[in-house]
Amino acid sequence: MTTTLPSQALPPQVGPPTFTLSPLGPESHDAEIIALPVIPGDDALIIGPGAADLGDHHDLLGHLEFEGATGSAGEVTTYPVTGSGTLRQILLIGVGAQRRDDFRRAGAALARAVRDRSDVVTTIAATDPEVALEPFVAGATLGSFLFHWRSEGAPWTPVETITLADLGDDQAAALDRAQAIARAGWRARFFASVPSNLKNPAWLAEQATSLAAESGLKITVWDEDQLAADGFGGIVAVGQGSATPPRLIRLDYTPPKAGRKAPTVVLVGKGITFDTGGLNIKPGDGMVNMKRDMTGGAVVLSVMTALAEVGCPVKVVGLIAAAENAISGTALRPGDVITHYGGRTSEVTNTDAEGRLVLGDAMAYAADKIKPDALVDIATLTGAMRVALGQTMAGYFADDDALAAQLAEASDISGETLWRMPLVADYEDKLASKVADADNAPGGPGAVTAALFLRHFTGGVPWAHIDVACGDAYADVHELTPGPTGFGARVLLSWLAGADPLSGVGS
Repeated sequence: MTTTLPSQALPPQVGPPTFTLSPLGPESHDAEIIALPVIPGDDALIIGPGAADLGDHHDLLGHLEFEGATGSAGEVTTYPVTGSGTLRQILLIGVGAQRRDDFRRAGAALARAVRDRSDVVTTIAATDPEVALEPFVAGATLGSFLFHWRSEGAPWTPVETITLADLGDDQAAALDRAQAIARAGWRARFFASVPSNLKNPAWLAEQATSLAAESGLKITVWDEDQLAADGFGGIVAVGQGSATPPRLIRLDYTPPKAGRKAPTVVLVGKGITFDTGGLNIKPGDGMVNMKRDMTGGAVVLSVMTALAEVGCPVKVVGLIAAAENAISGTALRPGDVITHYGGRTSEVTNTDAEGRLVLGDAMAYAADKIKPDALVDIATLTGAMRVALGQTMAGYFADDDALAAQLAEASDISGETLWRMPLVADYEDKLASKVADADNAPGGPGAVTAALFLRHFTGGVPWAHIDVACGDAYADVHELTPGPTGFGARVLLSWLAGADPLSGVGS
C-alpha cells in the first residue's frame, strides 16, 4: 500500500522593513516613535541629529544619566512620552565609536525595539551617512529576520517602515544599494531556513527559475539524466540515494553594455538540501540542523539576484550543485570510486564528506566551459573550520593574493568576517588514494585538506574557497536573529559591487 502525503506549502512569511529618505528632521514627522543616536563623549554623552529640537521639550540627557547609559553600540534607552501629541516614545540608541560595526549593531537594536510597530523615524544613519547608511540598513534588516511555520502565524512582525530623517535624495542610490545587499542576506537566511520536507533539489531549482525571471538572469538547470549524460559523477553519486534527485543550477548575469571580452567571475555554491551523512551517518545532534547545509547555494542564488541592483561591473555565473545526501539501498557507499566532470576520480572513504564531491564537479565545469577570470566557491564544508574559528566568522583559502585582498576588504565593509587560512602544500600527500586520484576524506587538518582537495578542480583559475563555519546563530547576536545565518551574501556582494572586483587578480 502506498501512502500519499499531503503537499507542503509554507505559510505566509514576514518581510524585511522598507526604508525611506526624508530631508526633514524627526520632529517634523507625525511619528509615534523616534530613535536618536547616542555618542559617547570625552566627559558626557552626546545625542546626535534631531536632539536639539526634541531636547527643548524633553530632558533626554538627564534621562540617559538617570538610566546609567553609556552610549555603547546597540544600547537602547527608552524615554516614554506623555501628552496629547502623536509621539509616544523616544529611543536613545548607542552608536559607540561610530564604526561600521557600531552602526550595524545600532540598526539591529532598533529593529528589535520596534517589532510589531508600523513605523519609526530615526536619525542614526544621518550621524555619518558615508559610514553609517549601509551597515545601519543591514543591521535593521537582518535584526528583523524571522522564519516560521506556525499554525497561528508569526509570533511577531518586523517594523514596516523605517524613515531615515535628515537624509535627502542625494542618498537614494546609496540606500538602494544598501537595501539590495541587506535583502540578499535576508534571502540567503530564508532559503537556508526552509525545512527539507519542502526544500529539495527540484524545489530549489524552481525557486531559482522564478527568481531568475524576476532578476533578468539567464538560467540553465540539469536534471539527473542530463547530469549523468554530461559526466557530473560527483553530483550524481551524492544524490543517488535520495528519492529527490539532484540538480545543477546555472545562473548568468551580464552587466549592461558588457562586451564579449568583459571579465567573468564564477561563484559555486554547495547545495546539499539535507545531509544525513549518508551511510557514514551523522549522530542526531549533528543532523538536526542539516537543512542549512545548502547555505552556500542559498548565498550564490541570493547574490546573483542582487547583482544588477548593486551595479556589478563584471559578468558573473552562479553554479549551485544541489543534492540530498540520503540513506537508501542506492546510496553512495564507502569505498566507491566516482568519476568527476573532466575525468578526475575520487575514492569515497567517508560519505559525510560529500560537499567537496559536488563542488568539484561544478568547479571543473566552470574551468572547462566558462574559463572565468576568478572562481570562488562557498560552502558549509568542514566541522574543522568551526572548531578553529567558532560561530562568528568564516575561514577562506586563496591561491591568488589579489583575490584574497579583495575578499578581505569586502569582509571589513560587510561585517561578515573572513579569516584567511593557509593552503599548506605539505599536506597534499594526505589526499593520496590507493585506487583513485584522491581520497575524499584524507583526515586532518580537515579544513586545509578539504581546500587542497578542491584546488585540483580549479584548472589553474585564480580561486578562493570560503568555508562557512558559522552556519547557525543560536540567539540574538548583533544583527543576527536565531537560525541559519546565510553567511556570505553580504561579503560577496560588497566585493562584486566594487568598481573593479578583479583588480590585480591573476597578474
